[in-house]
Amino acid sequence: MTLGRKGRRRAPDVDLSVSLGALQLPNPIIAASGTFGHGAELAALCDPGAIGAVTTKSVAVFASEGNPPLRVAEAPGGGMINSVGLPGPGVDAWIAHDLPALEARGARVIASIWGRTVADYEAAARALKNVAHRVIAIEVNLSCPNVEARAQVFAHAPETTRDATNAVVDALGGAAPVFAKLSPNVTDLVAIAGAALDAGADGLTLVNTVMGLVIDAQARAPRLGAGGGGVSGPPIHPVALRAVWEVSRAYPGVPIIGTGGVSTGEDAVEMLLAGASAVGVGTATFLDPRATLRIVEELGAWCAQNDVARVRDLIAGLGADGLGENRLGENRLGENRLAGDRLTEDRSGGQIQ
Repeated sequence: MTLGRKGRRRAPDVDLSVSLGALQLPNPIIAASGTFGHGAELAALCDPGAIGAVTTKSVAVFASEGNPPLRVAEAPGGGMINSVGLPGPGVDAWIAHDLPALEARGARVIASIWGRTVADYEAAARALKNVAHRVIAIEVNLSCPNVEARAQVFAHAPETTRDATNAVVDALGGAAPVFAKLSPNVTDLVAIAGAALDAGADGLTLVNTVMGLVIDAQARAPRLGAGGGGVSGPPIHPVALRAVWEVSRAYPGVPIIGTGGVSTGEDAVEMLLAGASAVGVGTATFLDPRATLRIVEELGAWCAQNDVARVRDLIAGLGADGLGENRLGENRLGENRLAGDRLTEDRSGGQIQ
């Protein structure tokens, strides 16, 4: 071990590697879906091979134009609100044109898919099964309206979460790990996470954006063309931390990509302490295209300054109320379900709201 003049570790000596379930990553920083493009759009500014992984913008089995402008606006408190609407070329075009560009840059790719029906999710997964050896995981973006259920968002109910996730898991047949990306806009995220895991998801991405609305007072109209949108960035960081903390306590051992408002290395530390195995960085990339690389460096520096030799030792290391035990042991879902039941029962018993 190499120490600095004051006895502290130097950042290069910190082991940044983490395990995300069966996946091994050189560091825990992952570019979040929708913020790094479909392919190698940002590669000239940010080396995708130098971060843990890149989650691509979600694609469906069909091409989509997305929502009308204005699609993105500033939100109060340093955040962003968007209603982009998941425009994309379709999964077959993505495989043909965008995936090779990421591979050429040495990226570890998490392919993200979405759909309007359960059949859409299944079809997108089947298309990816043939190239599953070229990606490290599949993310199932469940924050999409289900046209078969009066446009209810899949991730807003256990039943629809289970149906869509199960369709993807069955279609892939074990060809790649599956991560279900869930919404914070629910009353019982633990139950919905449990439904995704019951359906065969290997891990979770927590969380998607928080629903919001910004208004142009002079025009007396919403600023975004589609009306409301999803808020992201620093204002939602506490929401994401709470989600990761609750779910990781209910389902210890389940790999979680903690996403929401991470813009510094210390933000990433907080997400790991809350129980995430890896950390998604999204909105920060719009301000600084190299944000993911900067956060990797800041994370290493923080660990060195705080005498942390291995970043994975931070995972689930929250020290209050006996929560400091590292929970990366075997995933025993039967016991986890009981823990989730206890957590649900305890919510009225004095937990911070």
